[in-house]
Amino acid sequence: MGSGKTTAGKKLANKLGYSFLDLDEFIEHKQQKSISEIFSKNGEAKFREIEHEALKATFSLTNTIISTGGGAPCFFNNMDLINQQGISIYVELNTKALAKRLKSAKQERPLIQGKTDCELISLIDANLEIRKPFYKQAQIIVNGIGLTAELLINEIEKISSF
Repeated sequence: MGSGKTTAGKKLANKLGYSFLDLDEFIEHKQQKSISEIFSKNGEAKFREIEHEALKATFSLTNTIISTGGGAPCFFNNMDLINQQGISIYVELNTKALAKRLKSAKQERPLIQGKTDCELISLIDANLEIRKPFYKQAQIIVNGIGLTAELLINEIEKISSF
C-alpha cells in the first residue's frame, strides 16, 4: 500500500503497449461496491476471498500489467499463483517513505482510515513484518524511489524474454 504499484504499472504498460488492470478497481467494478464498502459490510476475510477469485479471473488476460492491492500476495496461495502465471515485481519502500506517501490518503484506504501518524507508522511496520516474506518471493524486487518504466523493463529482461 502506497509503494507506487499502480503508477509504475501504468507507466510500464504504456511503455510496452500492454493493457493495465488495477485489481482493486476490477473488484469494485465486478462487485458494484467500493473496497471500503466491501470491508465495512462483509469484513476483510470475505474481501480476501473476493480478491482471490478476482485475481484468478485475470489469469486469462494476455499482455496485461496487473497491480494488486498490498495484501493480495499474502492470502491463500496468491503469491504462488502470481509467480506461476506471470512475472511478479515487489516495489519496495521503507516505513518512513510509505508513511509519507500514505499520510494524505488515509480516507481512501480502509486499513488506515482514522489512524494518527504514530498509529500509521506502527501499522505499516506491523504489515511489512507480516507481508515481507510474501513480497520477497517476487521474481523481481525494485526500490520504489525514482522507479521508472525503463528500469522495470531492464529488470524483466534479465529474467524473461517477454
